[in-house]
Amino acid sequence: MISSRTNARVKQLRAAFAGQDRLAQGLLAIEGVHLLEEAVRSGLRVRTIFGTEKQEISSGLIGEAEVVRLTSDVFTSAVETKSPQGIAALVESPVFTLEEILERQETALVVVAAGLQDPGNIGTILRSAEAFGASGVITTPGTVSPWNQKTVRASAGSVFRLPVVSASRKEIAELQTQRGIRLFAAVGQAGTGVWNAGDANLKEPCGFLIGNEGAGLAREWMELAAERITILCPGPVESLNAAVAASLLLYEASRQRSSSALTKGGPRIPGPLRRRPTGATR
Repeated sequence: MISSRTNARVKQLRAAFAGQDRLAQGLLAIEGVHLLEEAVRSGLRVRTIFGTEKQEISSGLIGEAEVVRLTSDVFTSAVETKSPQGIAALVESPVFTLEEILERQETALVVVAAGLQDPGNIGTILRSAEAFGASGVITTPGTVSPWNQKTVRASAGSVFRLPVVSASRKEIAELQTQRGIRLFAAVGQAGTGVWNAGDANLKEPCGFLIGNEGAGLAREWMELAAERITILCPGPVESLNAAVAASLLLYEASRQRSSSALTKGGPRIPGPLRRRPTGATR
């Protein structure tokens, strides 16, 4: 039982939650039973599990992990949430490459998060991308880290499985020029030369460029896209939330591909991961 806030293991856990990679020795901190279950289910190696005095830890979650017990006040001092569940862990985060995204399925479907700052939005995009059969998510420099604690929680575990990589503008441009992936710039309003999502051909390899929550897509990304795409809304709103827009575009791509697969006698959604239902607030 560790009762000191200055204990080396406690410091490592605190550093991991703070994103201090060197002090955390490259490990990712997660908190709560649900995320720990998702990490184990996703095949991540769990190095250490931290629990309070009375917190029960299922043997199915422990595996080869070391279990460290902390007093409640020490545990609370190390984690980020105001009402902790009493269980946290240090895990080895997965590492993906851009090539893995491109080779993941025959007809690529990617989301490019260009300068998004809200970790909840990125996490939601990751969750939707996995749900609708996307190949992966690409982030640009300046986009919040997928391993931000709020991002991890908002993804509900999808960040453990769906390939997420950072790429330069040149690498993203080459998706279109060398890989044949048609890039659509998501914009808020319809206009000349802007596709309605329902009319665009999303059955072919494609990617959606999603811009910053406030400023939208910068000129460099608008110039990069082959087409512009929007989601028609009957209500008097200027634009949708970035994560909502990405989710609707991913759904439309999935719907079109599902319809195409059904006519060929194929699966309804290409390569979905069967998941148990999760709460909407997770």
